[in-house]
Amino acid sequence: MMNKNKVSKILNDPVYGFITLNRGILLDLIDHPYFQRLSRIKQLGLTYLVYPGAHHTRFHHAVGAAYLMKQALSTFKELGVSIQREEERGALIAILLHDIGHGPYSHALEHSFLSGVSHENVSEIFMRKLDEQYSGELSLAIQIFRNQYHKKFLHQLVSSQLDMDRLDYLKRDSFFTGVSEGVVSNQRIIKMFDIVDDEILIKEKGIYSIEKFIVARRLMYWQVYLHKTVLSAEFLLAKIISRARELLRNGEKLFVTPELNIFLTKNISKFELEQEVYLNAFASLDDNDIMTCIKVWTKSKDVVLSRLASMLIERKLLKVKISNTSFDVEKVNEISKIHQKELGLNDNEIKYFVFQEQMINNAYDPRKDTIKIKYKDGTVKDITDASDNLNVSALAKPVTKYYLFAPYF
Repeated sequence: MMNKNKVSKILNDPVYGFITLNRGILLDLIDHPYFQRLSRIKQLGLTYLVYPGAHHTRFHHAVGAAYLMKQALSTFKELGVSIQREEERGALIAILLHDIGHGPYSHALEHSFLSGVSHENVSEIFMRKLDEQYSGELSLAIQIFRNQYHKKFLHQLVSSQLDMDRLDYLKRDSFFTGVSEGVVSNQRIIKMFDIVDDEILIKEKGIYSIEKFIVARRLMYWQVYLHKTVLSAEFLLAKIISRARELLRNGEKLFVTPELNIFLTKNISKFELEQEVYLNAFASLDDNDIMTCIKVWTKSKDVVLSRLASMLIERKLLKVKISNTSFDVEKVNEISKIHQKELGLNDNEIKYFVFQEQMINNAYDPRKDTIKIKYKDGTVKDITDASDNLNVSALAKPVTKYYLFAPYF
């Protein structure tokens, strides 16, 4: 139930300045343990090993995205778009909780605890549980989140090529990493919003801001999200969790926090996660569980786990080679054999130290949905057709790179 004795609060955000959190359901949700957990989950996983300032959290991002949502709704109201009070509240709740389903270290361990269950799936489960606790006050937010509400533009603000999620994380991640190429004028982009037939468009004079947004997104992926050293650290983290799971399921004793033990020893499905015992266990997991275990595992009797954990704690990461084509299997096997002999590992164990991965950078994907530019004469064009910047058309094509990891080359 809503706490009626609560007063509004002001949060000093390093990116936007003072943000007012009005008394009511939004502030109650922010104060809920499910949401407070986000302050213990890093937005960018292990990126701080490359960019030391990147210690910001999912909590920062969620509040920032809600702030931008309020700005966007105000812009639409100024255009004369009818937005009821409950619709505004529903959209704000939907964006506030859009990432509440993230597990420890965000995307780095997205598939390490729940097989075939995305963080969006988990977010929806959390939202439904909160809806029960707050007597149906989140029902409209859930409809918007699922894109089941008749005003489709509200869902676009939560999930699209130009949603409040992307507008916040680009600027926020740029701020905390210090990578200035990612800076976008999200306030200007929001002011350039227009709406036609329940679809969000960008006014013609906002075209250059959109071009910069797409270019900034591509640069941030190569320089931050897909930085080779960041990937080395995060794949190493995933390998550590994978090895711990293998040992536990083979019946070996291993120090592990109670909640983490559940997700390493069981295959929890999306359906099972809806059970209170498993959802509450997941809700108590954060970065601290993982790092506490890894510090202890550096002294594990298992040579593979102790070596992997020590490499991460001491920042002695795997070396990386990058290619535009897949690495030759025979070449990879050759490298594996060299390391296997030197490290004294078997065929299964060496796979934790020498492996290949592929990553795709797609700054703008018109196959999912599009960013459309509205001209003064009413003409509407996709950004790739409207832009005279050849880079934008090029950025609409996905680029795949292959990464080979090994202790040395």
